[in-house]
This record gives sequence, C-alpha cells and structure tokens, in this order.
Amino acid sequence: MDITIHGAGELSDSLRRAWHQAMDASPVYANPFLAPEFALGIGRYRAGARVAVLREDGRPVGFFPYERNALGVGRAIGLGLSDCQALVHAPGVSWDAQDLLRACGLSVFEFDHLVEEQEPFGGHVTGTFASPVIDVKPGDGDYPQWLRGAYPGLAKTVLKKERRLGRDLGGVRFVADERDPRALRTLMRWKSAQYRRTGRMDRFSRPWIVGLVDHLFRTREEHFTGVLSVLYAGDRPVAAHFGPRTSTVLAAWFTAYDPELRYYSPGLMMHLRLAEAAARHGVTLVDLGRGDKEYKDWLKTRELRVGEGFVARPHPVAAAYRMWRRPVRGLRNTVLAHPRLREPADRVLKTVGTLRTSHGGTDSARAGSCTR
Repeated sequence: MDITIHGAGELSDSLRRAWHQAMDASPVYANPFLAPEFALGIGRYRAGARVAVLREDGRPVGFFPYERNALGVGRAIGLGLSDCQALVHAPGVSWDAQDLLRACGLSVFEFDHLVEEQEPFGGHVTGTFASPVIDVKPGDGDYPQWLRGAYPGLAKTVLKKERRLGRDLGGVRFVADERDPRALRTLMRWKSAQYRRTGRMDRFSRPWIVGLVDHLFRTREEHFTGVLSVLYAGDRPVAAHFGPRTSTVLAAWFTAYDPELRYYSPGLMMHLRLAEAAARHGVTLVDLGRGDKEYKDWLKTRELRVGEGFVARPHPVAAAYRMWRRPVRGLRNTVLAHPRLREPADRVLKTVGTLRTSHGGTDSARAGSCTR
C-alpha cells in the first residue's frame, strides 16, 4: 500500500472521481460528510486539513481526510461539526491503522462519529453511540398522504397545527431548496441566538464556520449539494434547515425556528417536510446525527452506531493528548447518557444562557430549541 498526503484543496479531478466511486460502491460511505467536497470546504478555512490517498498498484483506492496540528495531533476533519467519519475505500481494500498514522505524520488521531465498519480502527474505539436515521421513500400522493402513511401517530396533530398556522399567519408553504442567501442569514441568526440562550457554544460566532456554511450553500455538484429548506407561513419564515446531501443521503445539520411560534411545533413540521421532500428527490436516508433528542425518537426508523476514540502511536504527545481529552469526553458522555444528570446540566446551561442574553438585546431570544 502506497500512501501520499495532499492538502484538502489540492486533489485533482481524477482523485475526486475515484473518491466518489469509492463512496458509490458502498452505502456505508454515502454520507455527505465523507465526500471530498466537505473536506475541500473545511480546507478553505482550516490550514491543517489534509487527505491521505491510499494506492494499490498505482490506483487510488482509499481516502482519509483529517486535520493535523504542528505537534502531530490529528483529528477527524471537521471534528465537532461532522456527523460521520471514516477512511473511505473501495471494497476489499485492507489497511493498517498504525501504518496510516505513520504516513500522515500523526502521533494520535481523535474521532467521535466513526462509522462502525472501520475495522482497523475498531480496537481503538472507547465507546459506541446511537445515530438515529430515517429511511424514506416517496409517497403515492401529496404531503398529507405521505405523512399519514409514514407517521400515522403524528399526522393528525401535525396537520391540524399546520392548518391553524395557515389561518393565523397565512398559507403554509415549504421551499425544499431555497436559494435566497437572506434566508440562510435568518437561520444563522436564529441558531446563534439559540446557542446563547441555552448556554451552548455559539458556532456561528466563529467566522470560519460561517464561511464554511456559506461555501457549502453555494456548492452544487452532481455528488454533493448544500441544501437550505425553509417553511413559511405567508411571507414569514417559520423554520429553516441547512445540511449537505449526496444523491442518496441527506444530513440533518442546522435546524432552528422562530420561538414566537413554538406552540405550532414548527421544528417537527420542518423535519417532516424535509424528509418527504428529500424522498421525492431520490434520497433514501436522512441522517439525524448522534444524540438523544425527543424529536429523533419520534422520527427515526432505526439507528446506526458510531464510534468515539483515539488511535495512537507510542509517543509522548499522544499520551499527553489522551490524558487531557479522555476525561473530558468521558464526563460529557456520562452526563448525556443519564437523564438524572443531563436534565440538571441543561438547567444550569439555560440559566447561564438567560444571564448571558439578558444583556444581549432582544434578538438573542429569537431562537427555537431544535439543536444538533
């Protein structure tokens, strides 16, 4: 196995085609976060973004996107944003984790959404977690008919709330592929305020994340498209979602809604409309991402498993990094796994958020509670 290292933005067209072919050859690698376009987007804003290309007999058969710092610490590309991570390879390709790290100049590699089938990394997984998904297929009729067939337990209540929303504010309409950048700005503003209100780190306070989302919004390729969807009542945006998609998989990424309209359940409306529209456009799977949320339990048809952990070579930097990161991740996972701990932690964060936003103007209160 020959391994060469490339900057994320330095891949030739032929290498990108080979990468797409490896994705197409296995449903496991169909997720848009595993696409070269996502790695390229990260590479525009993160100087350490790299791609290792694995070759057999001169033929590219594997692609490993990652980020590396000056100390040789490696992380899955887009760690903290990406909901799916893997070394994407053609069927039947064998590789060794230690050889891979050595070729990449890494002492350690951290991941938190590793696909379950990555056997060479398997011995380094410290925990596996559910990642809910929706298996979707187009209905025989319109949206209400699809909803009654796919979610009979939700359909009556959701459709009743949509009718009420239409009467109160104007006709409800859903734009599956909204191209107005002002709508994207509305979503970012809602989401940023939501993060602050709930005491979480505001992702959209970081210019590189705003730049990445802007870039992916403009990316419209055969194998990868950034999709903004908006639910309107009259001319008023009610809820919005932005996420990347391939030809068969849509990643549910950033969703938010206007909290003044929360009693209509706009976040749930958004996800249901999104799933139905995705199915009509050829998507077969909507990936809701790792995490316990009530709406995910309502919507999911099954769960995938993703892994978290560290691959390391014998090196002092690797040992120090793991000693620093593992307790932090372990504490977080313990809190998230136990409702008796998670609920008090959420209350503390919301109290912090209330104190923070009480001095930040009224816009900070205009965000719904659909979190990633």
